[in-house]
Amino acid sequence: MADDELATRVRAAARACATAVSGHHPGSPAEAFEALARVCEELGIDSWDTYGSGGAVTMLEDDLVERFGVEAAAYFPSGVMAQQAALRIHCDRAGSRRVALPDLSHLLVHEEDGPRILHDLEVVFLTTGFEAPTAAHLDALPGRVGAVLVELPLREAGCLLPTWEELDELSAACRERGVALHVDGARIWESQAWFDQPLSEIARRADSTYVSFYKGLGGLTGAALLGPADFVAEARLWRRRLGGTTFRATAEAVSALAGLREQLPLLPDTVAWARSFAAGLPAELAVQPGVPQTNQFLLFANGDADAANERTAAAIEEHRIGLPVWSSTDQPGRIRTEVVVSPTALALDPAAMADLVAGLIVETRSGS
Repeated sequence: MADDELATRVRAAARACATAVSGHHPGSPAEAFEALARVCEELGIDSWDTYGSGGAVTMLEDDLVERFGVEAAAYFPSGVMAQQAALRIHCDRAGSRRVALPDLSHLLVHEEDGPRILHDLEVVFLTTGFEAPTAAHLDALPGRVGAVLVELPLREAGCLLPTWEELDELSAACRERGVALHVDGARIWESQAWFDQPLSEIARRADSTYVSFYKGLGGLTGAALLGPADFVAEARLWRRRLGGTTFRATAEAVSALAGLREQLPLLPDTVAWARSFAAGLPAELAVQPGVPQTNQFLLFANGDADAANERTAAAIEEHRIGLPVWSSTDQPGRIRTEVVVSPTALALDPAAMADLVAGLIVETRSGS
């Protein structure tokens, strides 16, 4: 196992860098709130929301409705809450607790069994491992299903995506079978370049969509559910039941609006940078997926995580460039890292950065 203190050292050093191959420089809280004040002035936000109504929250929801071409949108304080509410609604309506989703879904990997404990949902695997969902996966599932969830992209598989044709066919198969399709769109902003389709066309393939504001958009926190008006009205009810209708969400909503205005236009460039960086890596570093489909992907290599992180920490401190942290895998002698390209990387040469990262692993192996 990799040394936790060493991994923490790498992450802390990377966060302090103004430019990074992976990750972003968050700045100080004072800097962040100063920027939010500027955005309030520029957007004319001069009133607070109250329990998720009015002010910047309503402005954000209206923006999402127009951007995605849906009937309604509701702000949520977290994606965990939003998605569990969405699946609860779909399953209640269908009269089935069975939810089909990837075995690598965030709901199964990072949510402490919440969907089952809180909502009595029964999970069946739509896909396993590094697979993109297709209509054939749905056809292979016997029996009644209350909802199908697809994670666009599937983060634990290196942000893997189906093709546009596969997504379209899966959507049609869900409708033919009479099962609701929910899109986990935590990174849907980063996925748009792969599909080469408007966000409205992606959302039109689903019965509901979840989006996040603090990943690619760089917001403080927060999420939203999008869909038909009756679905969103019920989602607001579940938000209240789950304790998510907070007295104020203005700061979070303003940061999301800022991300839509300032970060979203840069995401296609980060995808292109990620692909150039990955193309410059030697065969010793395996890229998953082979060609990055978003600005985020996995790297695998032979080596020792502690040794790799020692060299990575030293390189960060020397070059003042944020680099990703390495961890052990279930396979002895095999390590992995996750690369998340943010706009700060655009000031760097991807080929040179590929040489830098690869050199650390090659040196680690030759020195072990």
